[in-house]
Amino acid sequence: MKALRLARRVDSKAAWSDERLIRQCLRGDEDAWAGLIDKYKRLIYSIPIRYRASPDEAADIFQAVCLELFEELPRLRKPGSLRSWLITVAARKCLHRKDQQARRGEAHLESFDEEQLTPVQASVPPFAEELEREQMMREATSRLPPRCRELLDLLFRREPAVPYEEVARRLGLATGSIGFIRGRCLRRLQRILAEMGFRP
Repeated sequence: MKALRLARRVDSKAAWSDERLIRQCLRGDEDAWAGLIDKYKRLIYSIPIRYRASPDEAADIFQAVCLELFEELPRLRKPGSLRSWLITVAARKCLHRKDQQARRGEAHLESFDEEQLTPVQASVPPFAEELEREQMMREATSRLPPRCRELLDLLFRREPAVPYEEVARRLGLATGSIGFIRGRCLRRLQRILAEMGFRP
């Protein structure tokens, strides 16, 4: 029960703005720190995966990025640039690891496209914009009411797609109402994305 209450607190804080989360983290709020990591864990993990890191390497890079975030948080000048900062730091750590492995003659991080072979000091990886858009979509979705989140997850993020009848059964809705509710949820998501400055 205590773990469930903690998970709910972390979930609710993950929906906070970066500015608010960072402010609370700097005040020593451990739930805010957990919420900040929860908010960005998929973004951070996705970067070593892009560089074809093994699961263990991805976990190591994730930990290293979180540690650097913890150390640098008091000096972060623009909380609104946190997404970009995390992408840059994670990409640098991936490239640094690749450099180290190349020097040792290892091949755990497999080769990738030539345009990705930039110096370790490179500022922004070529896929940064795509990652930022994916993160904005996750954040916008997290601001939807729970039923909308679950509905959109069932309809658009499952493979294979979940039939309307099954969606209706799981959510306790009439099958004929799914299309209407889906439209309402998508319009709400569009409004949130527009407020966030998302460009299609």
